[in-house]
Amino acid sequence: MGISKLGEKFTAFFKKNMPDAFVFALVLTMVVALSAIFFVSAGFFQILDAWYQGFWLLLEFGMQMVLLIVTGYTIALSPFFSKQIDRLCKYINSPVQVYFIVTLFGFLVSMISWGWIVAAAALGRSLSNKIKGVNYPFLIACTYFSNNSWVTGLSSSIPLLLNTKDNYLIKAGIIENTISTTETLGSFLNGIVILSYLIIGTLIMIMIRPKSSEGKELKDYLISGENSKNDRTIEEEADSQKLPSKALSDKMNNSFLLVIIIFFFGLIYTLRYFIMNGFDLNLNIMIFIFLMLGLVMHRSPLRFSIAMRRSSSNVSSILFQFPFYAGIMGIMIYTGLGESLSQAIVSVSSLKTYPFFSFLLGGIVNFAIPSGGGEFAVIGPSVLKAVKTIGTNLPASEIVSMISRASLAIAYGETLTNLLQPFYLLLVLPIMGSGTNLQARDIMGYLVIPFMAFFIIYSIIITYVPF
Repeated sequence: MGISKLGEKFTAFFKKNMPDAFVFALVLTMVVALSAIFFVSAGFFQILDAWYQGFWLLLEFGMQMVLLIVTGYTIALSPFFSKQIDRLCKYINSPVQVYFIVTLFGFLVSMISWGWIVAAAALGRSLSNKIKGVNYPFLIACTYFSNNSWVTGLSSSIPLLLNTKDNYLIKAGIIENTISTTETLGSFLNGIVILSYLIIGTLIMIMIRPKSSEGKELKDYLISGENSKNDRTIEEEADSQKLPSKALSDKMNNSFLLVIIIFFFGLIYTLRYFIMNGFDLNLNIMIFIFLMLGLVMHRSPLRFSIAMRRSSSNVSSILFQFPFYAGIMGIMIYTGLGESLSQAIVSVSSLKTYPFFSFLLGGIVNFAIPSGGGEFAVIGPSVLKAVKTIGTNLPASEIVSMISRASLAIAYGETLTNLLQPFYLLLVLPIMGSGTNLQARDIMGYLVIPFMAFFIIYSIIITYVPF
């Protein structure tokens, strides 16, 4: 059986057996709750209280994701972005080239920040409208997979935490000083992981691409009536709202001067921010930049408002699913289940095996706590304490290297199992699935082979590659 046919087999299995992403969250809630009863003897009401407390842990993060998606998609709806896609299509004329460009582009922008995957999603959506023969669910899988490289880049939360002054690990006495990102993100090991994504990851997606796109192009998934709502361009809709005679309100609604003034303020603040903070590309500044860029690229307040409304039409899944995933996270944190699991796994680790077991732990806990920083807060202290114990009598520099390797291993495991659970697909589907009936089950099967391949690759790299 060819590798592409195997990918189709996995896809057929997931499509038949995988429920909606929200049902996945509900089932996972029950699994984690039962685990808390059996493994840490948590009481029923203790679990209920932990679940409720957790519900509100990701409110800020959820709103950030909504704004990131909406503002990123608004840029993709601008005339400027559309012109760039038209130029790009002069050089792209086959589905294989689309898969290659979107996957590689996704890897590269995700290394700047995980949130930039919205740009790859917008690119994929636009190209699939222009190029015939693109298997659209597979293209979504390419986009989602490409977001995995974020863990090697500038927004990788665990290495950034280690380099933060007075972080909770220092306050707890687990590490004595900050650990520079040159020890983690700048390590030889992380460089090898980056190359494996850019080269092997891209090649894998080309190798497993479906041979046929019959019945699976974007146009085949568009819901009748949904697409017709936006048949008019944004410019045409804005013009239709003008009064028959000249009016001050219309001039203000369509004022480019007002846009330029606000954009100028935003540009000054952004430049000042980076001068004062360095290249600290957090979610808030990214959303701010996207807002300013979207505003100036649409050239009027009214056109920007219309674009924002269109971009916001498909983010409901984030609004109601995030609290349930946060509830799962609450059970893991407040019942002690997460810490208990980490202690159980690291207890069997040795000087040779601690990186692999850290990687394995990161992957397992990610199903219940799909947040790199949140997960590390639960399992990180136990793992790093164990690493220090394992490295007793070794030089201090060696201990720092061991802590850095273990931390990266957790991060790699955390991001890899995203390929088996649909939480962060919520970043991609609101853009690529807008106006369609596509669900997680249509996409996740294509990610099984990349998951298996990178599980092997990661296991070898984190265990044997010099740091």
